[in-house]
Amino acid sequence: MAVPFIDIKRFEPGFLDTWNEKVKSMSENAQFIGGNEVTDLETNLATWAETKYAIGCANGTDALQLALRAVGVGRGDKVLLPDSTFWATFEAVVNVGGDPYTVDTNPVDLQMDFQVFQEAVEKVKPKAALVVHLYGWGTSKIEELRKFCKEKNVALIEDGAQCFGVKHNGNSLYKDALISTTSFYPAKVLGAAGDGGAVFTNDEELSIVTRRLVNHGRTSHYEHGLVGWNSRLDSLQAAFLNLSLKHLQKRIESRKASQNIYYKELPGLGIGVIQPPKGYDENGYCNVTLVDPEIRPKIEAVLKEKGIGFGNIYPGAMSDQPGAKPYLIERFGKDGNARRISKSVLNFPLFAYMTSSEMDEVLSAIRAYNASK
Repeated sequence: MAVPFIDIKRFEPGFLDTWNEKVKSMSENAQFIGGNEVTDLETNLATWAETKYAIGCANGTDALQLALRAVGVGRGDKVLLPDSTFWATFEAVVNVGGDPYTVDTNPVDLQMDFQVFQEAVEKVKPKAALVVHLYGWGTSKIEELRKFCKEKNVALIEDGAQCFGVKHNGNSLYKDALISTTSFYPAKVLGAAGDGGAVFTNDEELSIVTRRLVNHGRTSHYEHGLVGWNSRLDSLQAAFLNLSLKHLQKRIESRKASQNIYYKELPGLGIGVIQPPKGYDENGYCNVTLVDPEIRPKIEAVLKEKGIGFGNIYPGAMSDQPGAKPYLIERFGKDGNARRISKSVLNFPLFAYMTSSEMDEVLSAIRAYNASK
């Protein structure tokens, strides 16, 4: 049995019928931009995020650029960000005119190293910093990070593209952030039927600026108080997300059930498993294992032979990307953890409503690799 790395077609009974009817109704009434679906979604998102404000936008990359612009980052401003992340985090800084500095990774929780970050802040004196909540959890130092940034007057933007539905000490991880973002790329835990994103904050002024930037900087229909761009979330995407939110808790529970099997079974098969830091209730976005870089291709070869999907999230450090070279000012951290981890990380299939038979196939393939050694 072939098992995909991710399957985004596992809908609940009746989901597609409801969605098709919604598309028909909205199309008949030309409900394509704005309207109740968007306003309802922003209310629903704020409830899930436990924030006062949620502003929908066109995609997760725009969400980062909106947040950076909202806190005042512009041409020549210094911004710290993790060396382990997706490219969008880096390019968002460049796209708003900021100067990016990368910070190495903590080898225990695989998030941005707080000690290295502190050293970088003292040296660089940045205007802003980005922390990325990777893998469906976040750094073990989240409270310390927020407090430190506030004391040093560094605007902290939290890239939460992978953490929708994650809780920390019983509350949404977004709740206490100055400003945070998410992505609704279809493969996310809460995915749209295309691209989409959102910005979360409890700060009224940040919410006002963000909302203006989303829609050409408008203060009224033909008055533009800011130079923004068109990053509106379209109504059909909002409708799909509203429908998906009704099922999201069950999807998360299904993901976590599969993840717990990996936690239980993989160590006995010689695969090192990374678990979230204490206090995190993860969303089952992906499993994270670290294997010897020399062994990883051999495991992957067996997985390919048996039709088992896998991923390497992420296969390289930002500071090593060819596109970073013209823009990167400095890389902080002497241990090269981001580089080392990127060569070791291996992700097995994980998605909502993964069957027990599919899980058995994955574990069987790993056993087959062990038997071939």
